[in-house]
Amino acid sequence: SIYEMFGNECCLSTGEVIKVIGFKINKLIASICENNEVSQFSTKVELPLNFPGLYKVVADKTPYVSIEEITRKVSIGPTRFGHPCFYSPEDMKLANLTIKRGEQITFNSVEEVNGTMAVNCGVVRNNQSHFFTLPLSQEGKFYECEDDQIYTLKEIAEWKIPKCRNRTVKLSNTLHMCDSSNPLPENFDGCLILTPVYEVQAVMKFRKDIVHILSDLDVEVKDITDSYDISSFIQPLSLEDVFERTSKEFPVVAEIMEGPSGSKKPSSLLYTGKYQATRVLASEIRSDSPKRHFLIPMSYKGKFKRRPREFPTAYDLEIARSEKEQLHVVATKAFDSLHKELFSVSVGDQFLVQQCQTSEVLYEGRRKLVDVLACEQILSNTYKKVLLPMYMEGGFVEVIHDKKQYQLSEICKEFRLPFNVKVSVRDLSIDEDVLVAVPGLQFEEEITDSYLLISSASSPVESWEVPVYRLNMSVHLLNKDIQTVVPPVTKTTVEEISEEQYYMVRRYENQTLHPPPRPPKKPT
Repeated sequence: SIYEMFGNECCLSTGEVIKVIGFKINKLIASICENNEVSQFSTKVELPLNFPGLYKVVADKTPYVSIEEITRKVSIGPTRFGHPCFYSPEDMKLANLTIKRGEQITFNSVEEVNGTMAVNCGVVRNNQSHFFTLPLSQEGKFYECEDDQIYTLKEIAEWKIPKCRNRTVKLSNTLHMCDSSNPLPENFDGCLILTPVYEVQAVMKFRKDIVHILSDLDVEVKDITDSYDISSFIQPLSLEDVFERTSKEFPVVAEIMEGPSGSKKPSSLLYTGKYQATRVLASEIRSDSPKRHFLIPMSYKGKFKRRPREFPTAYDLEIARSEKEQLHVVATKAFDSLHKELFSVSVGDQFLVQQCQTSEVLYEGRRKLVDVLACEQILSNTYKKVLLPMYMEGGFVEVIHDKKQYQLSEICKEFRLPFNVKVSVRDLSIDEDVLVAVPGLQFEEEITDSYLLISSASSPVESWEVPVYRLNMSVHLLNKDIQTVVPPVTKTTVEEISEEQYYMVRRYENQTLHPPPRPPKKPT
């Protein structure tokens, strides 16, 4: 029969040899679960992986009977999504450690240890991490731990649905979509039981692209892996696969098998190298959503002028304070102090921020030390020393005296991020500078990202960067002689990223960092 699959005509005839290179979840069938119960009469809806919303994963109540079963059915990988947590209802005695019943065990990776496959695990006790290995042969009952994180449906499909099991999730936030296109009941806040429909990815001997076959297609196949020379097939590689090759293996010539939707497929590309590059993550300053997000290369040649920052509390003023210049702010919200020793703020009051210190206040008849922010209030022709409580919830806007124009690298070197700017001189080296039209930008943080350098194989005059982890592309390497050429000039561009990519970038960048300390609480 001839099937039309994802716009690719694919002939699956008797005797055709297909090499399966992977499979992934294509869509989800969701059973709507009212009152956390499901029955054969429950409504079922089909959800695409890009269906909006954030979801909490409900822990599976069915235990796993061995470590081997967990590694076979649960995704364990290098990102924080791939670190599932389990507990045992019984104590487990190991060589140098006893895992107590109910203690959360984090599964980090699977590798061979002394000739035996094992899982690298960890537990946290008194803020100290303890690491150990569990062999795949370890048996017992292992239950999933509760997960307090929230995920997109796509993340759940990729990491949080065990093989041969369903997954129950609970909607965590409201959906931003019109009611007519929302298949879920109005004001739904129950659970969904997700059943995956898989898509098989395969290559065929006389085709250069990847074939996608839904798992419910009525085709009978026979496994002939042990009796067939699979080296005769094209070997598809992802950009991650290419990036993992050693630097000595570059340059290489590759042909695109499958690229981003809507992109043209050039005949062949020259991959000249790979590297880690620094980018500044920036977001548009605006009160409503959605905001635009950008990754700006350090080579950006435009110039910026400062824009005022806003600070919701006195604690934020202390965080933003720097030795380089004195912070000058105007109050935008009134605040009445509970203590006569501390200052009450009116809208329009101006302050020069000095330093954090402690001060004695009278509290319920007793003297008590509290954290305060020492400032100078600017009056018409003098300055008055005042103390603001650190817990103060007010509002302040920065007063900018600096009229200088800065390069991106200067801002990153001289100031602490986040930092507000506007483009004052566009980058003349590029045809269209997308940042010029943005009324204000907040530089949020510097990130390090992985890039491949690619060029046209036929005329490698210039090369451009391809982000390894944000571009879905499959290629296969061509056995072509490559003349040693002078490395082409690399073009770097400002990359506008989607809301989902923005949160992914921030999440990966910050997964090893601790959150900032919380501001002091207001006394009751």
